Amino acid sequence: MSALLVVAGAGLIAGTMNALAGGGSFVTLPALIAAGVPSVNANTSSTVALFPGTLMSAWTYRDGLGPIGSVTLRPLLIATFVGGALGAVLLLRTPIKTFDLVLPWLMAIATVMLALGSQIGETLRRHWRIGAGAVLTVQFCLGIYGGYFGGGVGIMMMAVCSLLGERTLKSFNAPRTLLVGAANTIAVLIFIAAQSVRWREALVMLAAATLGGYLGALIGRRAPAGVVRTGTLLVSVSITLAFFARAYLQS
Repeated sequence: MSALLVVAGAGLIAGTMNALAGGGSFVTLPALIAAGVPSVNANTSSTVALFPGTLMSAWTYRDGLGPIGSVTLRPLLIATFVGGALGAVLLLRTPIKTFDLVLPWLMAIATVMLALGSQIGETLRRHWRIGAGAVLTVQFCLGIYGGYFGGGVGIMMMAVCSLLGERTLKSFNAPRTLLVGAANTIAVLIFIAAQSVRWREALVMLAAATLGGYLGALIGRRAPAGVVRTGTLLVSVSITLAFFARAYLQS
């Protein structure tokens, strides 16, 4: 029961974080591992638990869907689906000990993108433009990352979107959310088919994360953006450092 309370609390916090600024997986992963779920299964269960929130966001943004630069959504969705499937299969084939060593680096990448993603995108945009073929290749790679781990993938997609045209970053929210949802959808289906989800923990976390998403939306209307961003980054950095210590200092 105490483990489920930890999982529920993490889901509540993660749902709130995702509604405010992203980074919810930084809370759900360690909570599931602390509850005794092996790291690979913790990742699959976390993806399933946070998936409904992604769908809700995609539905909310549906009126803003449109092409990204010169590339329409259909080929982008296909590239993301294929990449997401490959990433999910790679995760299931990764030994737990190997994943434990790789996980801190994935979290570090996600933390950097949470901190600097928009600045990186804007800087690259001033010096570089990419064509349709490169866009699809990058999106395919992001699909793999999304299916395998997914932390910060939405921010990474926003950075790529900023290279493609004169639209504001805010205007890319709709297609970016849909593409993240596409990677998660195929990953969730594969994880379920592979029986890799710890359903008791996942369902408790899913319910709590849904409530957290609602609370996060309420908080987001009042909390200063700078405070939200700083809090999210502090959590992300702290947990990333803890996972480095767990992976490389134990034994």
